[in-house]
Amino acid sequence: MKDSEVTRLSRLVALLTLLQTKRTVTATELADRFKVSTRTIYRDIRTLESAGVPIVTQEGKGYSMLEGYRLAPVMFTRDEALSLLIAEKLASRLTDKATAQLTGAAMDKIRAALRQSDRDHLETVAPYIQVLEPASVSNHSNIYQQLVTAVTARQVVRMGYQSADSFVQTVREIEPIGLYLSQHWHVVAYCRLRQAFRNFRLDRISRLVISQEMFEARTETLQQYWIDEAKRRDKEKVVIHFNPLIALPAQVQFLHDTRRQYGFTHEEVLSDGNLSMVFLVGSLPYLASWLLPFAGAISVVEPAQLRVCLSKLAQLAYDSFSIR
Repeated sequence: MKDSEVTRLSRLVALLTLLQTKRTVTATELADRFKVSTRTIYRDIRTLESAGVPIVTQEGKGYSMLEGYRLAPVMFTRDEALSLLIAEKLASRLTDKATAQLTGAAMDKIRAALRQSDRDHLETVAPYIQVLEPASVSNHSNIYQQLVTAVTARQVVRMGYQSADSFVQTVREIEPIGLYLSQHWHVVAYCRLRQAFRNFRLDRISRLVISQEMFEARTETLQQYWIDEAKRRDKEKVVIHFNPLIALPAQVQFLHDTRRQYGFTHEEVLSDGNLSMVFLVGSLPYLASWLLPFAGAISVVEPAQLRVCLSKLAQLAYDSFSIR
């Protein structure tokens, strides 16, 4: 079989899988996905139809699979199965017990679909892949999974919450719109007590209950929340250039894990490989204390006052720890 025939066969199999996982998909989206022309996609669709696959063409919308039609499970490659094993280990440490159990059950079904040689390979490799970081969730065994359910079903959540600046717990009713992980898991939700969107850390939540009350679908997204938060206060724009090749791998990971806590809004990859990162901050000294450990890997584009703050911190560190 020629290489071009193998490539097309692989694309047809991937196209079949994609049609089963999406309600509708356009020829343009498929062409972008597989890096081919729309004409090639039209030809692939006709090939699948000729083979008896019931593809429905919706004028102006795209393609979909006939409702109820399912193909036999597609075999996973060894690399695909290995990536799912890694996802299972991440879920077991970075979510909660309920989600970890669900992920493990799903992975067992995937293992059952693998060839025996691939199952043996996963069993051999598994001990060499470990996620050692502690789970960034509360002590409640299923709080993450409950919130995922509430987000997708648009159900109101009632909970006890202890804010960072107080030891007093308050009772909140929230309408959650999404979760994200940045050192700790957070849920972003409309807080009925504060009458505004708030960001809650999961490890500060207690007595969480999902009510039967539904809330109206909201147009707000996590990205929009971060943009609105940056605009809500009087903030100053900061632009830095970060060279990931100079920084240590642990520093690169730490920067990406924590940047949203310091007003990060967006980034752009420059032609030289550096990252141009934009922040909106209310305190330059606060940002400087976070940036100082990245000395050598960052340069400040604006404002000049941030360089002054960093210089003062660096001088203080030198004076405090230099050997006399």
